[in-house]
Amino acid sequence: MSTSTKPNVDDFTVPEKILLAAENLEKKGQSPFTAEALIVASWERFPSTFGLKGYAEKYPDSNKILSSIMGEKGLARRGWLVKMGQKLYAMTREGRNVVRRVMMQEEEPIHDGDVHRLGRDHDRFLKVLFDSSAVKKFEDNRKHELAFADATRFWSITENMKGDQLDERLEVVGRTLAELDRVLADVDGEMTGGRAVTAGDIRVLTNIHRYMEDKFDRHLNLLRKR
Repeated sequence: MSTSTKPNVDDFTVPEKILLAAENLEKKGQSPFTAEALIVASWERFPSTFGLKGYAEKYPDSNKILSSIMGEKGLARRGWLVKMGQKLYAMTREGRNVVRRVMMQEEEPIHDGDVHRLGRDHDRFLKVLFDSSAVKKFEDNRKHELAFADATRFWSITENMKGDQLDERLEVVGRTLAELDRVLADVDGEMTGGRAVTAGDIRVLTNIHRYMEDKFDRHLNLLRKR
C-alpha cells in the first residue's frame, strides 16, 4: 500500500510561505486583504521566518514581508498577487495554482474560454496606462509625487485641447475602464505579449483615474476655460 508524502511547509520559500498566509486570509473571507493583515498572517503562521530579529515570537518583521510583496521580484510583480488599491491585495489564479503546486494538489484547470484575448484598441489603451509614470508612482507608493504631467500622459491629453475635447477624452478613459471591468468580471484578459489582466487591475486603474481627476480638478478647469 502506497502512502502519499505531505510537503513540509517549513521548507517552502519566503514567497511561497506568504502565499500560504494569503490563502488562509481568503479562506476566512478576507479578499481583498490589506498588506498589514498579510504581514500579521504570515508572521503568525511562520514566526521563525517572519519574526523580527531577537523578538521573533513577539513582533513581525514587516519590512521583510513588504519587500517580498512589493519589491522588484515580489509577489505582485510575479503575478501571484494583484494590487487592488493602496496596500490592498488579492490572490490571482496563478497565485492559487502556486499554492496547489507546492501543496501537491491538483491545479485549477485553465480552459481556452477562461482567457479573454483583448482586442487591439483595448490592448493599446491598457499599454499606455500600465506604462505611464502615474501608475508606476502608485505602485511604488509615491502618489504624493504625482504631477499634472503624469496625469496628462495617463489620459493622453495635451494642454492644447479645448474644453469639449478634454471632457470627451476623460469620458473615454472612464468609459473604457468600465467596459473592461465588465468584460473581465468573470474571466482574465490577455494582452499582446502574454501579459495577464484581471478585473482587479482594471479597478486599480479606475481608482488612479478618479484620484487624479479629483487631485487635478483645478488644472483641468483652467484648461477648460482657455
